[in-house]
Amino acid sequence: MSSMVVPSTYQFIIDRAHEMPRPLRVAIAGADTENILRGAIAAYEDGFVEPILIGNYKKIKAMLEDIGCADNDFDIQPISSDTNAVQYAIEMIKAGAADCLMRGNTQTRDVLLPILNRANHLVQEGRLVTDIVTFTVPGEERLMAVGDVQLLITPSMEQKEEVVRNIVEELSYFGIKHPKIALLAMVEKPSYHIRNSVEAQTMVLNHYNDEEPIADCELVGPITYDLIMSKEAARIKHYDCPYCGEFDGIVVPHLLAGNAIVKVLEQHTDTVSCSILVGAKVPVAITGRSDKPITAYLSLAACCSQWLRMHERDKKKTE
Repeated sequence: MSSMVVPSTYQFIIDRAHEMPRPLRVAIAGADTENILRGAIAAYEDGFVEPILIGNYKKIKAMLEDIGCADNDFDIQPISSDTNAVQYAIEMIKAGAADCLMRGNTQTRDVLLPILNRANHLVQEGRLVTDIVTFTVPGEERLMAVGDVQLLITPSMEQKEEVVRNIVEELSYFGIKHPKIALLAMVEKPSYHIRNSVEAQTMVLNHYNDEEPIADCELVGPITYDLIMSKEAARIKHYDCPYCGEFDGIVVPHLLAGNAIVKVLEQHTDTVSCSILVGAKVPVAITGRSDKPITAYLSLAACCSQWLRMHERDKKKTE
């Protein structure tokens, strides 16, 4: 067993990962990244992942030796410097030789473009692919999800509705049903000077007034970050909402806000997070090169829970 210390809030996906009928075969594109490699090996030692290491053979072997795993018989796929590691991993998935893609020593753009390339057929029909990060709330024993943090620079209202759906889906991988979702804005009252505040109000009205809600969730917005996170802030500002301090997810108005929330929490608190794509046909772990090993470990556990949910859904369709 690995020595990875996992917060109790993530126990659900760890338990789900151990329900896998076989280890998830994870193609790591650019595997010569120490923190990601350590996290993947910890998942391997815990029995729910089979890593496939794609990249420069000498660098990967040297890194395995540095972290004390030189004797492990890992599947190393050596590629030349002019071979796209992500596309190589995708081809393995398409050929049935891998189940999951994991970002390694590659730029974010170089990972996302092949995934979104229609020729690779990795996007679910009618879905918007987004990166949803799940994190522990500092000082609290609970989880929250935030999105999108990688793809949508300035999402339209329709795209934010898709982000709501994707956050609700990801939280289901963690056993959270009918979550409380907040639509982040600079102000808590709609102002025509601030487009996203008006869009948030419109989304909430649509959600509760249309015959079909956006998703199976409670939806609140526009709402500021302090009100999302703190009951005390809501008391002081006389903001009447029972979910303040208890929200499960945050939809951000633009990419920088989502990315900044995650990075600030990770850099200045003991927050533990994981990051996966939702809306793709296969699980994808979007781990950063500077992420802690536990982030890679938990992202793979989340991918296992996602894989199980996908297969359970497919099974129901055929019954």
